[in-house]
Amino acid sequence: MSDTVFTKIIRGEIPCHKVYEDELVLAFLDVNPLSRGHVLVIPKEAVATVDALSDESAAAIGRILPRLCRALKDVTGVSDYNILQNNGAAAHQAVFHVHFHIIPKPSEHEGLGIRWPASTLDSADGAKLAEALRANASG
Repeated sequence: MSDTVFTKIIRGEIPCHKVYEDELVLAFLDVNPLSRGHVLVIPKEAVATVDALSDESAAAIGRILPRLCRALKDVTGVSDYNILQNNGAAAHQAVFHVHFHIIPKPSEHEGLGIRWPASTLDSADGAKLAEALRANASG
């Protein structure tokens, strides 16, 4: 994988406002925040999408996300927030290094806005799809 702004931040080549760091994870304030307290959480493992993450890095992110959310709520006083994670250009990923956004939602007009074009799940197709996913994920 080529260098990204995040790999440069991990190496200390680009400064950041660090919120958390351990051997596997780095969290820092977004320089283009959607709201005050917008935090980015990244693995130090340089992979583009979640499916490419090692179990170890994924678990490390999973351990710190709730702690960072609690800290964000306590420090900002904002109880509502979004966690956003995109995989691939068509899914709006702009930096091709896995990253999670924790975005406080202080009001209707601040934070993340979402359009959700929901459809209906066909029962028979849902049963087949769920079975295929179960079989594939178990291995």
